[in-house]
Amino acid sequence: MAIFLAFIVIAVLGLLLGLGLSFADSKLKVEKAEKLEQMEAIMPGANCGGCGFAGCSAYAEAVYKGEAEIGLCAPGGNALSEKMGEIMGVKVEEKEKMVAFVFCQGNPEVTGIDYDYRGMKDCNAASLLLSGPNSCKAGCLHLGSCIAVCPAGAISKNEKGNIVVDREKCIGCGKCTRICPNGVIKMIPYSAKYVVACNNHEPGALVRKECKVGCIGCRLCQNKVESSPFVVEDNLSSVDYSKDMANGDKAVEICPQKCILKR
Repeated sequence: MAIFLAFIVIAVLGLLLGLGLSFADSKLKVEKAEKLEQMEAIMPGANCGGCGFAGCSAYAEAVYKGEAEIGLCAPGGNALSEKMGEIMGVKVEEKEKMVAFVFCQGNPEVTGIDYDYRGMKDCNAASLLLSGPNSCKAGCLHLGSCIAVCPAGAISKNEKGNIVVDREKCIGCGKCTRICPNGVIKMIPYSAKYVVACNNHEPGALVRKECKVGCIGCRLCQNKVESSPFVVEDNLSSVDYSKDMANGDKAVEICPQKCILKR
């Protein structure tokens, strides 16, 4: 009998607490503004964090409150920005899609190996041991941490062991750039025609010893190409995408290391 009474008491208390919470919820509930609800409804739902906020809803709320600008959602692109602008009543300029690119062609065929790594298949773990097994300490570690975090399945390893990004699948969230311990993955314009696929800032003589396809900072791409979009700084060439790319093919041709790629 005592057990039955205890059961009844607990059930009644539970019912009263439930009714109390339901009443409190109805009284304390804050109705969302219509514009915020409309924006939340059109968000891509990737929750990738590329916008700098915890998720799509958090970003939409920040835009609604005037704490963030429209256009930070890479997965949504210009189409989403335009819709958000319409909801908020503001004009939004179109931006070119940015995609990830692995600035390294190093693989066992062209890059030296200092030791046989048998640890976790994780780039950040490998980098803790003498900055990884590769002789080039600025290159890709090829263990696929970026593959694991890519929400779009845009990153893979090819037959040579190189990590590559499919720019058609890439949503531009930037997760891969943040997980890479060597900063090998960077964002470039979707329309980029040329890329210097190297991340090594060491002097050319050292680069030659470490990798057969690393940039040696010879400046041929900069000095021998008319109106060159290539700039060499700190021993490494890069592309100024604001410049004319009309003569980029010549740079590809004369590069002694063949580290300038045409996409």
